[in-house]
Amino acid sequence: MEQQNHEVLNEGTNKQYLKIKKFHFVMLMFFVVFLTAGITIVALAFGDEKAVQVGVVERQEFHKLYDAYDKLKKEYYRPLDEETLINGAIDGMIEALDDPYSDYMNEEEARRFHESITSSFEGIGAEIQEQDGFIMIVSPLKNSPAEKAGLKPNDKILKVDGKSIQGMSVTEAVMLIRGEKGTEVTLTISRPGMEDTMDVTIVRDTIPLETVYAEMMDHGIAKVQITSFSENTYNELLDALDSMEEQGMKGLIIDLRQNPGGLLDQALKVSNLFVKEGEVLLQIEDRNGKRESYYAEGGKKVDVPVAVVIDNGSASASEILAAAVSQSANIPLIGETTFGKGTVQSAADFSDGSNMKITTAKWLTPNGTWIHEKGIQPDYEVQLPPYANLPYIQPDKELKVSTLSKDVKAAEEMLQALGFTPGTVDGYFDEQTEQAVMAFQKENELEPTGVLTGSSTVQLMEQVRQLIIDNDTQIQKAMELLMTNTSTEENE
Repeated sequence: MEQQNHEVLNEGTNKQYLKIKKFHFVMLMFFVVFLTAGITIVALAFGDEKAVQVGVVERQEFHKLYDAYDKLKKEYYRPLDEETLINGAIDGMIEALDDPYSDYMNEEEARRFHESITSSFEGIGAEIQEQDGFIMIVSPLKNSPAEKAGLKPNDKILKVDGKSIQGMSVTEAVMLIRGEKGTEVTLTISRPGMEDTMDVTIVRDTIPLETVYAEMMDHGIAKVQITSFSENTYNELLDALDSMEEQGMKGLIIDLRQNPGGLLDQALKVSNLFVKEGEVLLQIEDRNGKRESYYAEGGKKVDVPVAVVIDNGSASASEILAAAVSQSANIPLIGETTFGKGTVQSAADFSDGSNMKITTAKWLTPNGTWIHEKGIQPDYEVQLPPYANLPYIQPDKELKVSTLSKDVKAAEEMLQALGFTPGTVDGYFDEQTEQAVMAFQKENELEPTGVLTGSSTVQLMEQVRQLIIDNDTQIQKAMELLMTNTSTEENE
């Protein structure tokens, strides 16, 4: 890692050097060179050859590491790449921390890491983390291939294109999952509550890092979804708020669902919009237990009633925002308990372009609570309809009479949610299921074959997705609260 060595030389010492006579100085330098050359010859002729030169002052704790390196370089039966060995040693130290949020990235991995914060990238669009040896979905990004494929928070990715990724680091998994736009990747998923695994094939795409989406709803209530916190999130939000104010905004819903987090400074800037100057936004606690508080400053403030919607995919920076507005501005939280990530990471580049990201502190809510692995509970617990959690069905599968599978059960539940009658929802495709599929196909001007595949499957999942949007119980509760508040203010 690049470091700046600041040497402060004593002025008196410099003057003393200047007083040495030229002849004495030349003789002294000749003696030093001669002595150094002699020591080098003796070391090479008689000493044990070392692959690693530690320097003038050796650090005892690294002797074992150097011995292992020397042994491998000298005796391993195949030629070794020094860079690979060194990268592996650093990666091993990071892995030994047993911290899913600390990671070492080689040059290529580091480049992709920076892309994920500062620009668009090509992949499936999902935030992942390592947990207990498994790669877990934290949340899919809005409108990403991952979201459209039905990936959910807490899904475990067991395989990528048939290759097991158990025990891999996050960066190793990312290298397999990402790829060029238009290419396919198949993930084998294990989902809580489901006995069987499922294969989900996703077509990679360009994932833009636009992070703020705003729309004006009924009764002057604006909804602004923040999907992550990247370099431009605060400025994007300011633009969105200006647009909503021009449209007569009377209340505001901040939607943090499925927001995996991002940059701390952006979360603080956004929090500052809703919290009165002088109130605490966040506390940071270092390894020694020393705490530093961050306070809201002056500037632009949102002056309409606000509600915040959260779920189990709201993590890290989005939890910082939720905690700040809840505890320091008394803004209600609606939805489900958040993910629970209460640590802060710092990333630094090495001179070769590789990168090390390590956990450097805890973050605490304004009242000093550490929410790590516990999450933030909403003021109003509201669940989405059951059909919001149905799994993705691969369109290339053919579901027809006599098929028995978990995909059939998911299809039956979707048909039932849309008002069709598939019979007993048991995963068995019987004649009543066939009739329900045919009725759905006729209503949507599709060929009434009674077989669920291709465009019929795509249309079925798209209509369920729209049904979830139309019956978003969490947003409806937030609107209800805001309408009550705005009515109260108008009467006053």
